[in-house]
This record gives sequence, C-alpha cells and structure tokens, in this order.
Amino acid sequence: MAATNNKLIILICLLPHILFSSASAEDNDTEAYVDSLCHITKYQDRCVRSLSSYVSSGAMQVPKTVVISLLQTSLTQAIVTLDLLKKLQPYCISLLIRVINKLTMLLSDIQKNNNLQRLTSTALTDAETLVSKFQGRKLSKLEAMIYGKLKNVEETTSNALSLIQHYAATRH
Repeated sequence: MAATNNKLIILICLLPHILFSSASAEDNDTEAYVDSLCHITKYQDRCVRSLSSYVSSGAMQVPKTVVISLLQTSLTQAIVTLDLLKKLQPYCISLLIRVINKLTMLLSDIQKNNNLQRLTSTALTDAETLVSKFQGRKLSKLEAMIYGKLKNVEETTSNALSLIQHYAATRH
C-alpha cells in the first residue's frame, strides 16, 4: 500500500513536467525568463535545470507556479531517495520523512500562503542536516548516490525558499 502511495505521489509530482515538457527548446525568451528567475538563488544552475523543463508559454509567469514546480522537484527527489535510504540509518529515514511531509504540506497549502517561508525553511534545515551526515567521510557507492540525491533536494529546496522570500519582499 505504501509503495502504491509513493508511486501515486511521484506521478502527481511529475504531471506538470509531462504536460509542460513540450515547450520549444529554441525559445530564447523562455531561457531568459528562467535565467532572470534563477539569478537570485544560491544554486543557479540547479534552478535553471529544475525550471527549464517546466516552463511553457506563460505557464511560469505566476510566481506561485515557479515555487510549486521547485517544491515538486524537491518532493519527487526526496521520495525517490527514501527507498534508497531504507538501507541505511533509521535516523536518516525519519528525517527524510519529515522533509517529505513538510514539502507535501507546503504543496497542499500553498494556495493559502500560510507559513510558506517557515515550512520551506524547516524542510531546508532538515535536508541540510541529512546532507551533513554524509560529508567528511568516505562513502560507499550507495551512500554517494544517496548523498547526490539528498544534495539535489537541499539545493532545490534552497532555491524555492529564495524565490518565496523574493516574492514576499516584492509584495510589500
């Protein structure tokens, strides 16, 4: 049952990517738009890679849509990583489940705009804690793969937080 739920969540998270992936790669306006969004983030290359596949004719003009796509990317990567992480420490599993729960809560409550910065910040803190568990030591192949996926979650969540903070600052 849990495996079915995970697959359903992944499918839901990938749906915008599937729908918007037909956008023309030759569209210079799209590339410039993504670059303009990502210039304020800490991990600009990751931001561009994450958003480029979602951008289509005007779909990403709404700031909330940009944040949703980054959070969906983080959530999808976290769910995929969870299955790999089951082979390691229980502490890491429970912490990653907290990240997944926070990202899921963010995506379900984003229309209300309640606590977006706080929830994203706490999800980022948990993701950073997970990444730190793998730093400074020799990693097995599995650990290195998990580390890379957790780093993706951390970077994409960080970018989402940067954009949330930017949008909040420009609204006031």
